[in-house]
Amino acid sequence: MSVGFTVTHRKYVPYGHAHYAGNLVDGAYALAAFGDVATEVCIRLDGDEGLFASYSDVQFKAPMRAGDVLEIVATVARMGTRSRTIDFEARVVCRGRPDRSESAAEVLDPPVTAVTATGTVVVPPQ
Repeated sequence: MSVGFTVTHRKYVPYGHAHYAGNLVDGAYALAAFGDVATEVCIRLDGDEGLFASYSDVQFKAPMRAGDVLEIVATVARMGTRSRTIDFEARVVCRGRPDRSESAAEVLDPPVTAVTATGTVVVPPQ
């Protein structure tokens, strides 16, 4: 397990996380999810939770809303001695449809890419 190794999480965005008109969720929500999936990458590859060191690129491409189901994907792009470069993508795979009814929702096919990023994590020496 190394370069190309991928971990995927899915999470529902609760309405309590909406901060803006139209039930929009701030971009930091995706960054927190990226941190969670990066932690699993480090545990699986290194047996340690690791530490998120930096982002070299973050792009907000589409809105995330309360009622969305996000698919968060982390793929290892580079393995150093103690650092790992990881490519992240947050995709909206399901979306609430309050225009239809309070509990209506739909599966998005294809999913909508909301946020991408590249980040670096570090782990202790082995």
